[in-house]
Amino acid sequence: MHHLAHLTLCLGLVSLCSPADAKVEHVEIRHREAFAPGAEFGPAGAYEKLQGRAWFALDANGAANAPIADLELAPRDERGLVKFSADFMMLRPVDSARGNGTLLYEVNNRGNIAILSQINEAPPSNDPATGADAGNGFLFRQGFTLLWSAWAADVVPGDNRMVLDAPIATKDGEAVTGKVAYELIVDAPVDEVRFTGRLGTAYPLATKDSPDAMLTERERPEGDRRTIDHTRWSFVQEEGGGTATRIRLEGGFRPGTIYELTYTARDPMIVGLGMAGIRDLLSYLRAHPLAGAPAPQRTLIFGISQSARLIQTMLLRGLNADEDGKPAFDGAFIHVAGAGKGGFDYRFAMPTRHFSVLEDHIYPTDFFPFATVPARDPATGVRASVLDRARELGAVPRLFYVNTSTEYWNRAASLIATDPAGEHDLPPAPEARIYVVAGAQHYVGTRRNRGIFTNCVNTLNHYRVLRALLMALDRWLRDGTQPPANNYPRIADGTLITVDAYKRAFPRIPHFRLPESNLRPPRLDFGSRFETERIADNIPPLAGVPFVTLVAKPDADGLDQGGIALPEVLVPLGTRTGFNTRSDGAGFPWATSRWDGSFVPFPRTEAERLASGDPRRSLEARYADRADYVDRMRAAAAGVVKKGLLLPAEVGALMREAGELYDRIITHDPADTSCTYLFGN
Repeated sequence: MHHLAHLTLCLGLVSLCSPADAKVEHVEIRHREAFAPGAEFGPAGAYEKLQGRAWFALDANGAANAPIADLELAPRDERGLVKFSADFMMLRPVDSARGNGTLLYEVNNRGNIAILSQINEAPPSNDPATGADAGNGFLFRQGFTLLWSAWAADVVPGDNRMVLDAPIATKDGEAVTGKVAYELIVDAPVDEVRFTGRLGTAYPLATKDSPDAMLTERERPEGDRRTIDHTRWSFVQEEGGGTATRIRLEGGFRPGTIYELTYTARDPMIVGLGMAGIRDLLSYLRAHPLAGAPAPQRTLIFGISQSARLIQTMLLRGLNADEDGKPAFDGAFIHVAGAGKGGFDYRFAMPTRHFSVLEDHIYPTDFFPFATVPARDPATGVRASVLDRARELGAVPRLFYVNTSTEYWNRAASLIATDPAGEHDLPPAPEARIYVVAGAQHYVGTRRNRGIFTNCVNTLNHYRVLRALLMALDRWLRDGTQPPANNYPRIADGTLITVDAYKRAFPRIPHFRLPESNLRPPRLDFGSRFETERIADNIPPLAGVPFVTLVAKPDADGLDQGGIALPEVLVPLGTRTGFNTRSDGAGFPWATSRWDGSFVPFPRTEAERLASGDPRRSLEARYADRADYVDRMRAAAAGVVKKGLLLPAEVGALMREAGELYDRIITHDPADTSCTYLFGN
C-alpha cells in the first residue's frame, strides 16, 4: 500500500474564485494508508484510510446561508467570503469498482465516531486502523465508503476527536457579548464540578471578575430558582489561564439539586458553520472525484442521537441543499433522535446540550415542528412540518426515523407521528419511514452494575435491526425497492397511550419503580429576537405549556407493543423497558436515566414466582425446557427475517446468544443484585 502526503485537489486558484465559485475551495489529502492491512472484506476487498482537510468559503449574503446565525458577523476575506476549514477521514475500498457506490457520511457525535461501534459492533475508536477496529466488518463487506468530518465547535479536544475551529463573531471590530446559562447536577456530593456538560467547552467571561455571574439551585426543572450567595462559590482557574470550565461551592454540591450558572460571555462561535461544512463537503464530493476514485453514485447521511438531531435541524433549516440549490444527500438515517433537534444554529449555542426528563430544560432541543407532515400547534396557531423548507427547495431526501423505547420516555419520540396535543396520529410523509424497536434502550446496554440506577440495563441488541434497515434504505435509494412498512405505536390502535395509562397496565413487579413521567418538552420563550435573528434575550428562557407526549402500551409482561418486536421480545426471558429510574442516593428518584433501559428476568419457577409475589409467568410455565425455548426463538427469528427486519446471516449468532442468556438466568440467584449474569465472558 502506498503512502501519500499532501495531495492537494483544488476547484481552482483561490485568486480566481468569486462568490459563485465559493463553498469548497479545495481538498487536501494529508495522509493515506492501508486500513486493516492484509484484510479483505468480501466482495469489496481491501480498504484504505484517507485523512485530510477541506477549505470552505461561504457567501454570507446567499439565501442558502441565511439560517446560519451571525454569519454576517464573521471575518471576511478580500472577496467578502467567510472562510473556514474542517478535517475529515474516509475509509473506502482500494478498488472503487468493488464498492457499492454509496458514500455513507456519519455525523460524528461530539467529535466521536459511533457508527462502527453500533453497526460493526467494534470497540470505540476515533482513529480506526486495524482489523479489530473493523469489528464484525459489516459496513466494509457491503462496500460502503465511509466519511466523517469536523462539525462541532464546542467539544473538548483529545482522544482523536474531530473538532471544528469555528470563526468568532465580532461587530465593528468589537467583541460580541451576551448572557449564557449552564445547568448541572451531581450524582454524589462534591466540592468542585465541571459545568459545561458532556465533553462541552465554555464561552469565555466577558469581564475577568464577571460581577454579574449568578449560581442558583432548584429541586425540579420547573421549580423556583434560589440564588446562592456569590461569596460561597467561585470559578476555578484553569491551568495555563484558559477559559474556566469548573466552579467550586462552599459546603459542596449535593445530589437532588439542579444548579444553574449564568454569566455574561463573549466571543460566540458561529456554530452553524458546522452544518454548512457538512452540506458543502457532501455536495462537493457528489460532483468531484477524490484521489483517484470517482464521485459516489448516491450519498447517505447517518446520525445517532445528537448527530441525528443535527440532521433534523439541517432539514428544518433547509441546510441540506447547497448554495446552488442542489441536495447534499439522497437519504438520511435518523437514529434515536426522537423528536429532538438541537442547539446548532443560534448565538452562543451549545450543541452538546439536550432535553431529557430531568436535565437541560433551558436549551432549545425539542421545539415545534416535529412531524414530517404539516401539523398545527394549538398554543400558537402555527401550522408547519419539519420538511417544509426542504420541500420548498425540492430537496426532500428519503428518510428513515429509527427509535427505541427509550426515546418515547426521554426524547419525546411520539411527536414525530402525532399532533402536538397528542390527540391524533399523523402519517409520515411519503419520503419517510418510521420504525421503533420495541423494548430496546438508546444503545445496547453494557453496564455490569446498577450504578446510580435502580435496575440492570437492557441488553437487547437492536444493532441487528439497524443493519437490516440500513441495507433497506440503501436499496430504496439504489433502485426504488420499497423498504419494510412503517412500524411504530399509534393512538388509533391503542398501542400509544399516556404515562398514567402505562402505569395502570404495567405489571406490579416486586421492588420495580416506575418513573413519574416521560419527557414533556416545555415551549420555551427566548425572547422576540430568537426566531428572526437567532439571538436569545431570555436567559434562562421562560417555560410555557409543555407539548403532550405519549408512550407505548405494555403487555402483561411489561413489554412494549406497537413497534418492531425482535425474537427476544416475541419469546421473552424477562421484562425489557426503555427507562431506568435513578436511585435515591443519586437524587431525583422520580426521574429516568437519559439513555438506559431496564431488564428484569422472569421468575425461574412457579414456586419462586409465588414466593416473591411476581405477577409474571415463570420460565418454567412458559417453556418446557431449554430446547423448547430455542425452538420458539428460531421460529420467531424466521418471522422477523421474513419481514426484512433481520438479516438471515444474523440468526446463528442470535440463537447462540439467546441460549447462553437462558442458561445464565436459570443459574442466577435472584438474591444477587449484580448485573454480570447478563453478559458472557
